[in-house]
Amino acid sequence: MKATGTSRVYRIRHWSVKRSALLESFYNGFEKLIVTMHPVWKLIGYQRLEKPFAATEKLVKGVMFDCKMCGQCALSATGMSCPMNCPKNLRNGPCGGVRGNGNCEVEPDMKCVWVAAWEGSQRMSGGDEINLVQHPVDFRLKNKSSWLRVAKLKNATPETR
Repeated sequence: MKATGTSRVYRIRHWSVKRSALLESFYNGFEKLIVTMHPVWKLIGYQRLEKPFAATEKLVKGVMFDCKMCGQCALSATGMSCPMNCPKNLRNGPCGGVRGNGNCEVEPDMKCVWVAAWEGSQRMSGGDEINLVQHPVDFRLKNKSSWLRVAKLKNATPETR
């Protein structure tokens, strides 16, 4: 299903961008909790937790952001607008085809993901993170939990990175 300007998915995605400051605050607390739980995740085993975490993440982020489960979530840097919703999968800004009204050249009924990202980022305290260059998509991480990945990376020692 395409997320056009009238679809329920599109409306919820747009709602999330408009409330990016609130969602940023929630995410920061949630991330802190996930990272703090690292000893528990390590004891249980990250590999064992992957499927239930990915399923939960897909459900929650799928509803809120139309998440495509790239495994490298950039929502906190892109104004709560998932760059993977760009029909061209651009992760570092808009293409040259954004229409005058801010809509996508490929999906004319849809606001450009990056126009929405800019608007959402301006509401966030970490709004300058939109200027950070996102790494290219590592397709090996598709359908993996970015939440677990963040917990693991933030607790990694230099020799385990």
